[in-house]
Amino acid sequence: MNIEEVREYALALPGTTEDQAYGDDWVLFRIEGKIFLHIWLNAPAPSCALKLPPEQGQTLREHYEGIRPAYHLNKVHWNDIMLDKIDDEMVKGLIDQSYRLVASKLPKRLRVKYITKR
Repeated sequence: MNIEEVREYALALPGTTEDQAYGDDWVLFRIEGKIFLHIWLNAPAPSCALKLPPEQGQTLREHYEGIRPAYHLNKVHWNDIMLDKIDDEMVKGLIDQSYRLVASKLPKRLRVKYITKR
């Protein structure tokens, strides 16, 4: 995936908004005001930062060269995903997981709009 494909995928998730913060070179994706995806436009390689459960993030970092602690974020919760080293389906799955993780922490009245039982 490239940065634009990540952007389009994230914006297709229900309730997602996009804005800039930390300057013009960061694009953030939020659900109900809570960030689930960062894109640093000036990164040395195409990447995005996603929030994952700490133990899963650590395991992925150990098994995939393309997943690292997030450069400018809390390294326990945030992970940089190198888009040229991770296959597209895995990137989409990690975006979905970050979205669901953040949505699961919303107040119940908001959470029910985004998380359905399957």
